Amino acid sequence: MESDSNDPAIFSKLLLGPGPSNVPERILKAMSNNCISHLDPDFFEILDQISENLKQLFKTNNKTTFAISGTGSAGMEAAFANIIEKDDKTLVFSSGLFGNRMADVASRYGGKVIEIKKQWGKNFRIEEMKETIDSHKDLKIVAIVHAETSTGSLQPIKELGEYLKSRDIIFIVDCVTSFTGINLEVDNWSIDICYSGTQKCLNVPPGLSPITFSEKALNKIKKRKEKVTSWYLDINLLRNYHEESRIYHHTAPVNMLFGFNEGLKICLEEGLQARFSRHQKVSKYFDDIIKSTDFSFFVDKEYESLPMLKSLVLPESIRDELRFEILKNDRIEIGGGLGHTKGLIWRVGFMGCNAETQNVDIFFKALKNYV
Repeated sequence: MESDSNDPAIFSKLLLGPGPSNVPERILKAMSNNCISHLDPDFFEILDQISENLKQLFKTNNKTTFAISGTGSAGMEAAFANIIEKDDKTLVFSSGLFGNRMADVASRYGGKVIEIKKQWGKNFRIEEMKETIDSHKDLKIVAIVHAETSTGSLQPIKELGEYLKSRDIIFIVDCVTSFTGINLEVDNWSIDICYSGTQKCLNVPPGLSPITFSEKALNKIKKRKEKVTSWYLDINLLRNYHEESRIYHHTAPVNMLFGFNEGLKICLEEGLQARFSRHQKVSKYFDDIIKSTDFSFFVDKEYESLPMLKSLVLPESIRDELRFEILKNDRIEIGGGLGHTKGLIWRVGFMGCNAETQNVDIFFKALKNYV
């Protein structure tokens, strides 16, 4: 019998896919507070809290640090919309769907895009990235995904940031899946624009994109010859609202921001290092069990695999459609492959509050009923 769409039981599912993740009651409660105006001084205090909390989690002193109204893809678009001017040479290191998407978005804003592709699930080496950068004159932007959601791979970026630091090149990083789940240091790694999403390790429903801009990035934007093409994502206008001026731009999603701030507080209360360690512990626990099954890892080097998102190559004995049976019967969501990996891999996520060994046990217990 199919569930009634009004049945509250449809919401009691364990979300072990690539996002969204389960939302703690504390965040849901914050979101259910009475709505107030987006121009209320009390709300401005919350925006200031969000900015300060985000700075701690991004590990940055950037003044321009806030949440864009829109999902992580809005953060991606904001990054390129603001920084790219016509024919700016933009180098994108791409090893998955979201690297491809970076290149697509950059080209739509007039960038002269050079997309360097790697086989999905494989990482770039720092030396080859340096050589590539040196081989292209007049580069304005270098962009890369820190944690590739489509493959479950972790791309080391610290050395790349160090290499770009003294150059007149803007360094853009997508940290949608890595943010608060694994170490990320915006200032120390010389990242100029870094954006994320709320629905992964933060355990907040989708709908906002945390983002931060360095002074180096803001200076490039300030020197633009023409206006930013997107009015909605124009950082100059958004700064006027989020910073001291408080000039109205658009109606901010007040209750989403209530929940978002609560999610940030939860991270800070636990502490980033404790949070990273918890994700690593669950990752190792999962890996040790999966090695005794017929699954294999899509990312073959363990140190390049994300702790919060595992991509598994399906053995011949398991059909991709089994995910939907598990979702229907056991109320557990498992992600499938994207692009050319569709039907070939599963993506299993243990993000934020879902990063607990008991959830790993629940996953394998459910799987045992079918294989």
